[in-house]
Amino acid sequence: MYQKFENYLLTLLASPAKKKKVLWGTLIAFIVSVALIPSELVLAKMLPGKNNDTYNIYIDLPNGSSIEQTRQVSECVVGVLQHEPEALDVEVFLGTGSPLDFAGLIKGSHFKNSENVAEVVVNLTKKHDREEPSYLMVQRLRPIIVKQCENIYPQTSIKFIEPPAGPPTMAAIVAEIYGQNSAGIRHLSERVKGVFQKTNGLVDIDIMQDEIYDKFEIRVNTDKIIRSGLDIKHVNDILYLSFEGMGVAVKNSQKATDQIPIFLTLTPEGKKFASRDKMAIEYKLAGLKLMNQMGMMVPITEVVDIVAVKSNPMIMSKNLHQMTNVVAETDMVSQVYPLMDARNEILKTFTDEYEIHKIGLFNLELIDKKTHERYELLWDGEMEVTLDTFADLGGAFIAALILIFLLMVVYYKSFVLSGIVLLGSFLSIIGVIVGHGIIDIFTTDTFFLTATSLIGFIALIGISSRNSLLLIDFTKSLMLDKGMHKAEAIAYATATRAKPIFLTATAIILASTLLASDAVFGGLGVSLIFGTIAAVIASLVVVPVLIHNSDLERHFNFQERKAVSIMEP
Repeated sequence: MYQKFENYLLTLLASPAKKKKVLWGTLIAFIVSVALIPSELVLAKMLPGKNNDTYNIYIDLPNGSSIEQTRQVSECVVGVLQHEPEALDVEVFLGTGSPLDFAGLIKGSHFKNSENVAEVVVNLTKKHDREEPSYLMVQRLRPIIVKQCENIYPQTSIKFIEPPAGPPTMAAIVAEIYGQNSAGIRHLSERVKGVFQKTNGLVDIDIMQDEIYDKFEIRVNTDKIIRSGLDIKHVNDILYLSFEGMGVAVKNSQKATDQIPIFLTLTPEGKKFASRDKMAIEYKLAGLKLMNQMGMMVPITEVVDIVAVKSNPMIMSKNLHQMTNVVAETDMVSQVYPLMDARNEILKTFTDEYEIHKIGLFNLELIDKKTHERYELLWDGEMEVTLDTFADLGGAFIAALILIFLLMVVYYKSFVLSGIVLLGSFLSIIGVIVGHGIIDIFTTDTFFLTATSLIGFIALIGISSRNSLLLIDFTKSLMLDKGMHKAEAIAYATATRAKPIFLTATAIILASTLLASDAVFGGLGVSLIFGTIAAVIASLVVVPVLIHNSDLERHFNFQERKAVSIMEP
C-alpha cells in the first residue's frame, strides 16, 4: 500500500497541472470553510448549554405588588412544573432569594427582599436517568409558563436561570445605559427593551430598574395627636403592629430555656384593602382606634394624613456613573447574532431622537437631539466574555504561530521552509470548522463552535507542525546522505512517514471520541477529531507539493552525486 502511495506522489509531483489542482483545491476548501462562520452555517458561541440537575425561575412583579399577588403567580408556575415527571421537587422562596448559588452570586439573588419577588428552585432527576437535557426542558417550558403565568398581572417578568457552563454573567446580553438624566436613561432603556423584544432568539427580557408607581403615605399629624390626647409613639406602634407585626409580650415555658415572644399583627385577610384608592385606606384605618388620656377611643384616621405620592425608584450606578441594565437571555442560540441584529435595529430606528456615534467595536454613543443629553450604550454579559475569550485565544494562536515560525527559521535558516511548516499547521482549521458543520447536522440542538473548539485547534498546531518537520528532515536526510533527487526523496519520505502519522492520528481520534459527547468539551473533541483528519491530509498531500515547489537544492546545499540504496548505511 505504501509503495502505491509513493508512486501516486511521484506522479503528482511530476505533473504541474495536478499540483496546481491540489493547491487550488486547498485554497477553495479553506475559503469555503471559513465562509461557513459569517454565513451562519456554523455558529459561534462562548460555551454550549450545560445539562444540569437543577435550575431556578425568577419571578418579578411590578413594584408595589403584594405578597399575595406574588404567591398567586408562584403557584401558577408550580402548577405547570407539577406535571413534569422529571421534576423531583420544587422549592418556592416568597419575598426573598433562594440560598446563594453560582449563578445567583452574579445575578443579584441575595439582594432580593421585597414582596414583589420570588424564586422557584426546580430539582431534576440525575442527568444520566433522563433523555431530555435541562436546557432543552427550559426551552420547552419557558413559553408555556410565560403564557399562563405572566399575564396574571401586567408587567410581570418570569426568567429561567440555569447554572452556567463557564464564567457566570448577569445575562447572555446586557446593555448598559449610562447618562446624567434619570428620565432620559429610563426612556432610552425602554426603547432598547422594545428592540430586544422584537429580536429573534432573545427571551427573559427585563430592565433592572424600579417602576415608578402611585402610592399612599400615612403621615402622622403631630398637632392633631396632641389635641386628641394621644402619644406619637403609640400611633406609630399601632400602625406598625397592624401591618408589619411586633412582639407585645413574652411567655414562659418549661420546655424552653428562653422566654417565648408573643408576636401580634393583623390576620392576612385583615391586612388586605378593598381597593387601591384613598377611600379603602381610610376605611381600613378607621377600624384602628387608640384610647386617649380621657378614656375616649380615637380612630387613627383622625390623627394621620393620607397623601398620594410617586414612588422613589432605586438609583443604580457603576464606577460612580448613573446607569441601568437591559438584560436578555438567548433561546438556544448564540448571543453574537441577536446582539448584532439588535444593534443594527438601534442604529436604524433610534435616529429619530438621537445622534448616534460608534464607540469601539460594538458600543454606541447617543446624543438627544432636543436636550443634547449624552448617553452611552455599552454591551456586557456573556457577549463581553465571548469577545474577551476569543480575543485571548486568538492572541494565543497567533503567538504560537509566530513562535513556531521563528523557531523554524532558526533551525532551517529558511523563511520558505518555515512558512511551509506554518501553512501546514494552519490548514487544520478546515477540518475544525467543517467538522462542526457536519456534527450540527446530526444533533438535535445546535452544535456551536465554542471556546473549547479553539483550544482544540491551538492544540493541533503542534501535531501538524511535527508531521511537516518530520517530512522535511527525512527528505533532507535522503537527499544529502543517499543522493536521492528531490521528487523521489519527498515521495519516499512521505510514504514512509505515513504509517506513524496514521497511527498517531488514530490514537488522537479514538481518545477524542470520549470528549465529543460532552456538553461543554464536545467542541474540543470534534476539533481534535476532524482537525486531525485535515492535518493528516495536509501533511501527506499538500505539504509534499509545497516542499516540491520550493528550491530544496539551494536550501539543503544539495550537490549531484551517485545515489546509493536506501538500505545501505
